Parts: sequence; structure tokens; C-alpha cells
Amino acid sequence: MKKLVPEYSFSAEQLNTVSALATQTGLTEQITRILYARGVDTVEKIRKFMQPSRKNFLSPFLMQGMKEAVELITSARDEGKTVAVFGDYDADGICAAAIMYHALKEFGISARVYVPERADGYGLSIEAVDRIFDECNPELFITVDCGISCAKETQYIYELGSDVIVTDHHELPEVLPDCIIVNPKLQDDYPYDNLCGAGVAFKLACALIGEKAYDYLDFATLATVADSVPLMGENRDIVTEGLKMFNRSVRPCFAGLIGKTYDGVTATSLAFNVAPRVNAAGRMGDAYAAFRLFVSEDETEIYDLSVKLCLYNTQRQKCCDELYLSAKKKLNEKGAYGNVIMLWDEEWNAGFIGIVAARIAEEYNRPTLLFVQNGDTLKGSARSIESINIFTALKNCAQYIEEFGGHAQAAGVNVRVENFDALERALNQEIGEKYTEEDFEPKIYISEEIFDRFPEKFARELMIMEPYGVGHRRPLFCISTGACSAKPYKEASPHLSVKSDYLELTYFSGLKHLKIIQSDVEKKMVFDVSVSNYKGRDYVKGIIRELLYDGKTGASVTRSIFANMMNRSSLEEVACQKRVLSTQEIRRLIAEKRAECNYGLCMIASDRRTLRFYEELSEFGCDLFTPASRNIANTVLVSPTPDVDLSGYRDFIFLDTPADYNIACLQGKTVFVNGEISGYKILRRVNTEREHMLEIFSALRREVNLLNGNTAEELAYSCRALGFDECDFIFALTVFLQLGLVAFENGRLTVYRGVKADLFQSTVYRKVCELKEEA
Repeated sequence: MKKLVPEYSFSAEQLNTVSALATQTGLTEQITRILYARGVDTVEKIRKFMQPSRKNFLSPFLMQGMKEAVELITSARDEGKTVAVFGDYDADGICAAAIMYHALKEFGISARVYVPERADGYGLSIEAVDRIFDECNPELFITVDCGISCAKETQYIYELGSDVIVTDHHELPEVLPDCIIVNPKLQDDYPYDNLCGAGVAFKLACALIGEKAYDYLDFATLATVADSVPLMGENRDIVTEGLKMFNRSVRPCFAGLIGKTYDGVTATSLAFNVAPRVNAAGRMGDAYAAFRLFVSEDETEIYDLSVKLCLYNTQRQKCCDELYLSAKKKLNEKGAYGNVIMLWDEEWNAGFIGIVAARIAEEYNRPTLLFVQNGDTLKGSARSIESINIFTALKNCAQYIEEFGGHAQAAGVNVRVENFDALERALNQEIGEKYTEEDFEPKIYISEEIFDRFPEKFARELMIMEPYGVGHRRPLFCISTGACSAKPYKEASPHLSVKSDYLELTYFSGLKHLKIIQSDVEKKMVFDVSVSNYKGRDYVKGIIRELLYDGKTGASVTRSIFANMMNRSSLEEVACQKRVLSTQEIRRLIAEKRAECNYGLCMIASDRRTLRFYEELSEFGCDLFTPASRNIANTVLVSPTPDVDLSGYRDFIFLDTPADYNIACLQGKTVFVNGEISGYKILRRVNTEREHMLEIFSALRREVNLLNGNTAEELAYSCRALGFDECDFIFALTVFLQLGLVAFENGRLTVYRGVKADLFQSTVYRKVCELKEEA
């Protein structure tokens, strides 16, 4: 179950400080609280944050090694030395290489730039160095976005007769290269250590050519967004200035990648539209094509390369989808029941495993490592969740690893095939010992809970706080509510328009939650806000990002639970192996399964009243119809829909005896059933008398033009006006549908006249009559 976590909590003294800052800056206290919590806690810091610009750029010479790097590059220019630049195959490395190429050209050096392919592996290698020296025999070798973990390779370059400058931003290894190093993570006077590789290259460009380097801010901006470094401090200034360039006069090499934009280029559009196209070149084994695009001055070549990168991205998306399905199949066979997920396959493409690993890590809320076999070695990508530092975990299991490098949330790692299982066991143990169950709970950070109409000034200030991204997430808010008015934007649309007391909301792909939203179940809607304009009027609009609810509350949802029972009863029986146990045996079994693992156990109840017999399960809450999370954590699920996706769960325990087992994914599975508690007592109240069914049918035929809806449940909203109980009405309508007496057509009910049918021809009718006697 996802957990709402306040982004901040202040003492009385801090609240007084926030209030004073709001008064001094003219900002609302709401926005000042958010800024204060994010370390923007003085008037000067607030001014810089709310007015990001190049004026806030730091001097590059505060960075260790910068002065020496400039001197060495100047000497190389003056002496006419051959200069080689070595980059990386991702968007950050390619942008860094482009910045260095352009800056050196402006400085008077025509550098040879080398962009490795993923097949060559990350960073420098002896083989790559040999190829470069065979081609141009450089006398100065500059790395961008790599090199900090390549002490052996940089020493080899020096022995071949070349000076070396390493510019990088990655974590520092225990042994550093013996050369000039420019890396903001070194202990120096530079006060900001979260630049990306292209950001470091940009600072070197500033040191070389001054403000002329600002011409390359668009490259630095794209890389900063693409490499998921925090959008705080100097990164915020870089991205703000770069976005101005994109929206003022986009560079030709970016025009074809951006395409049409209606609201201008934003950090989000760069991250989700442009960066994937640049990265796709490297993932498809042609990273140099992206670099050529970034340095070409030929219109035809720029067009051709832009088309090529867009095509690569389409192919990449298809390959990623196929790899994801393959990984999910393996995972369902293996089971995702540990603290870490590790999979490998010799057929997978190394260029895509990082993307898929990130997708699986997000889905299961656990660190995920995917590998591709290359001879005796498995080359892998690791992606983690916010609360778990995968770099540290790998470092503490280094005895099983050939090589690795990266960040807290992402790493590249190579391991020999025979050490795969040992590494998996070691990581499971390492993570299990260092982290708690709470670290694996999906968390949603909330800035404020809203209890009144959302202030427009506050909404406008939130827009000024852009760009948002890693380290400066878009603030989320929540409202607590019961039943809400909600409907699809248009017929067959999966998107909902939701009205609350405080603002209007849009819920993209929210149709599957329509029942919960309309019901009186207590819920929290998590949303972000913007200011929209419609017919010349500005208004605050919210976008729902998460819906959390307490399935044990509310009365109206009983209608949906009953309708689901009727729907399942009308389906073909699902064959599963049933093991009937007593309540005490069920309790013992649940305790055993929970002690074994925090994942894979699905406890199913037909009726919410069943949960009163299991006080020990109160910590789980209560999911309705489908699991609230996809991470297969042990869960309690009430009234699962027939098509619910329970893949990944291995143990199914029914807390009561259901009216049916018609859940498609249970086909062929073994399920444990409590034979002492009935899950269909609600059927006792259903009136199955023929005369009563005839009354309902007559009312339907008489009032058919007033009834709108596509399901029996939707029509049940109006049944009280017709004088019938909701459950009786849903039951009767389900029977009539099965007998062909009525049908739903284009959102309306059609009643067929003159059709004769025996009620006992309906399997639903026969079943309910039988179960009523048992209940």
C-alpha cells in the first residue's frame, strides 16, 4: 500500500521564520514553506531561486583542477598539439562531447572526438585507447562524463605519450587517476557538486572562452534534465537559461527532435521527448550519429540524422516493450519475493536493460538489476528506489563483482556467470540488513493538504518555481473527500473530469477508479496544480496523480461489491484446486506465509464484513476490486474483479467461502478457503420470487426511456425511484441480461417484448437460489 508522507514538518520557531520570509519576499506562506523545506531558507536564496539566471553562475575556477586544465589546453593550442576528446554514449556524454568540441573549436583547437558505443562498455578501455592512438596519436587526451574510475587506463594513456585531463561528475572511487581531474565531487571550493557530465564540460568551456560558452547552454540543459541530476542550485540556473534558448530560437539540430510544441519547450518535454531520441542512438549502437547531429552545419545532414534518431527511438520503444515482457515472464516464473530483483538473458540487448530495469524497479518498488550475457560475463544495469543506495550495496558486495560504477540510484555492473547467484544472495542479505520494511513502502510526498479553495496566487507561484525535476519535484497536494462527482470527458474516454469542493480535477486514465471516486469510501486524491485559461478566464486546475482510499469505509460501495458478485456468477466457472480449512488453520497459514516473505500473498475476502474476524490483518488496509499497488506486497483484497491481474502472487487464501471462484488468473492454481465463514451472506436479502422479478421487469419496460447506463450497477442508481432494493434490482437485471430479455446498446437499456424465458434457465438465478439456502 502506498503511503502519504508530509514533505515537511516545522517547529513553532521555524513557522515564525517562514512567516517572516513570506512577508519580506511578498510570497504566500504556502510557497515559502515549500521553499524553506527545500533548503531555500533566506531572502537571498529565495530571490535567486525564484529568479534563476546566468547571473547566479559560479566561477569555474573555484573547481579543483580547472586552472591546471585551462593551462594545459592553452599550451596544447599554442604548441599545435593533437587533442582527442573521449565521451560517453548517453545523452549526457554526447552533449558533453558536443560542448567540448564547440568550445575547443572556438578556442582554436580542432579536436578529434570519440564517442564509444554501448558494446564497448562504459568508460575508457585499453582497446578504445589503442584505436584512438592508431588513428590520431593524441598529445592531449580529455575525457568528458567518464574517466574518474579509469586510473589504469589514464596511466596507460600517459605511458603512450599523452597528457590527460579527466572531466567527470560520477562518484569518486578509492583510487583516482593520476592526472588533472575536474570533478565537482572533489573536496574543493566549488560549493555545488551535482552538475552532470555536460555541466562540468560547460564549466570548463566557461573557463576557456568565458561567456561565449553560454551559446552551449542548450546542450548543458538537455544533459542536465536527461541525466536526472537535481534541478537545484546551479543546475536550476543552467536549465532556466537553456530553456530560454530553446524557446527563443531553437538550434537546428534540436528542431527535428522536438517537433511541434503548443506550450513551448519545458524540462518535462526535454526529458520525455528529446532525451529519449538522443539516448536511442546509443541504445541502437549508433551513438556517434547523435554527436554528428550536434556538431553538423549541413542542413541536409541535420535533417537526415534527426530522422534517423526519431526512427531509432521508435525501434527502441518496440525493443523495450519486448524486453519488458520477456523480463516479466522470467520474473513471474522465478518470483519476485526478495529484497532485490535480478534477471539475465543472453538474447537481451544491453542498450535497453537500463530502461526496463527502471520500469521494473518502479513497478515492484525494489532495486532491479538486469544483465546480458557476453561470454563468461554478465553485463548489467542496476536501478534502485529512492530509499535504497544501490551503489553502496554493490560496493559492499564487491567480492562477487568484476567491475561497477554509478550513483545511488543507478549503476552499471559486470559479474561473471558463476557469481550471479552469489551476488543475488549477498545483495538480498546486504539490503535486508541495512534497510527496513518501511524503506520498501512506496511513498508519496505531500507538500500540503488542502482544506479550502486553492488560492490562485499560490498556483501562480508554483508555476514560477519551474523547472521541476529530480531533486525539485513538482509539489503534490491532497484533499480528503467522500463521494465526488466524476464522469468521462466523452463517451469511451478513459479520462475523468472530477469535481471537488476546492477545485476541478482531471484524472488521466482514471476510468478504472470511477466506482471508488463516486462512492462514499473515504479517500485522498493526490494532485498537482497549474493555471489554465479558458475563454479568456484563468482558473486553477488539478491533475490527479494518485488515489488512496480506505476500503473499509463507506456504504454505497456495497452496491459495487454486489454487482461484481453477480458479474462473476454469470461467467464460466474457473477450475482451481480448493483446499478447505478452518478459521484457525487459515490464521496459522497466513502467519506462516507472512513470516516467510513480505511478498506474494494475496488474501481475498468476498465481503468487507469478513475482515471483522481477522483483527491481525488490520495493518493491511483493504483494497477493493484490484490491488492498489503492483509490487505484489502481501495484500488484502475484497471482491476481486474477474479480470483482475494477480500475476506474481504465489499464495491465494480466501478468508471466507466465496459465491464463486471465477477469477481468470486462478485457473489451475491451488487456493486455500475458509470453510467456516460464508462470503455470500448478502444473498439472504435478495428476493428471488418470480412475482418480484416480474415487477422489476415491468418497471424496466415502462421506464426504459428514463434509464441511462451501460451496466446493471449504473442503472441501480435510479432503482430506488422505481421502488426497488438495489441488490434485488442488480440481481434481476443480471438474470434478464443472461436470458436475453434485455440488452445494453449505446449506453441505453433495450427491453425486448414478447420474449419468453424460464428463470431457471439462467445460471445466475439457479446459483443464487442455491446459495441463499446455504447462506
